[in-house]
Amino acid sequence: MTNKENFEIIYKEYAPAIRKLCLSYTGDRDNAEDLIQETFITVWKKLDSFRNDAKLSTWIYRIAINNCLTSMRKKHQHLEKMTNTSCIDIPEDSSNEKIQQIDLLYKCISKLKEADRVLITLVLDEKPYEQIAEITGITENNLRVKIYRIKKELTEIFHKYARL
Repeated sequence: MTNKENFEIIYKEYAPAIRKLCLSYTGDRDNAEDLIQETFITVWKKLDSFRNDAKLSTWIYRIAINNCLTSMRKKHQHLEKMTNTSCIDIPEDSSNEKIQQIDLLYKCISKLKEADRVLITLVLDEKPYEQIAEITGITENNLRVKIYRIKKELTEIFHKYARL
């Protein structure tokens, strides 16, 4: 199998999950798509150097997380220079309530701490706790406690913005 064929298989398998991860970081579909592209450009460039020290999925997630964190740091630096703006803005012309709810959920996730965004996105993506622990480098017991706290915080954020 050629590198191109290999890459296409990898992209088809992992792009949906990476999309969710990137969307949870940005809260914005356009920025998420940019991060997905950056992630898979890196995967394409470094695929030959992948050493199988970890699972392929773990390697790709770490690339995506690094891209998201870098993007968020740049955005944070840019926002510090600007005045505060509204935290949530839901498009008024959107007619599909389900899409609005999903967008609101991702915007709420984007308000969590960086590490918490990773964890909740992996949970929403239905990754097993064992794999999440491997990706993030924390124990499964600690992971369970963190996820409980994140869900509680996310519920509070969601209810706050759902009332607006």
